[in-house]
Amino acid sequence: MRIGGINMIGFYDYTVILTYLGFCSGVAGIFCASANHVRWAVFFLALSGLCDMFDGKIARTKKNRTEDEKSFGIQIDSLSDMVCFGILPVLICFRLGMKYVYSMAVLTLYALAGLIRLAYYNVMEAKRQAETDENRKYYQGLPITSMAIALPFLFVFSPLLPDYQTFLAILHILVAVIGILFIVNFKMRKPTVKELVLLVTAVAAAVAVIVFIWHSWWKLLHFYK
Repeated sequence: MRIGGINMIGFYDYTVILTYLGFCSGVAGIFCASANHVRWAVFFLALSGLCDMFDGKIARTKKNRTEDEKSFGIQIDSLSDMVCFGILPVLICFRLGMKYVYSMAVLTLYALAGLIRLAYYNVMEAKRQAETDENRKYYQGLPITSMAIALPFLFVFSPLLPDYQTFLAILHILVAVIGILFIVNFKMRKPTVKELVLLVTAVAAAVAVIVFIWHSWWKLLHFYK
């Protein structure tokens, strides 16, 4: 592709822009988590999740995509997902206190399961698209983007927990269960448009709470150590 007279590697049309924006949000979250700004790291995690909910639908609106564009879309989406929903949650959870040996084992298994899931998805989705143009109706296993929903909601409701140790125990369980479900072979129906709207609304509300209220709650309760 040529941009401003320069030959560029990759694709830059509207079908992948949202994926690129989600990836940039994930990188911003990594910066925030590294600087111990956990609240904003979770915000960018959720924002990446919101971008991911629509990138595939936007890509499918272009009816004349070449096979190279379709293949590139599959690959770039999974690579972005690994950064946003694999590495970023690991760093957030580490900053939140998952720093023991068993904690790091859980986080490593979570990241590995996400990696395996995404690689498997790439292989099977390329095969499926070669056989049919129908939209996928089911997820196989739990989508890796699930952490962009689960972790923000845990944050929102964390002030209702009795203490930090309870929060940390739930966080360990959440990461372990979601990681396992990445690679368990079961079918999960994709949400309808109405369900997706409700889900997006709920995540957006959770993000608003995290940005404007959550920090004050934790500071007031002396919850986060």
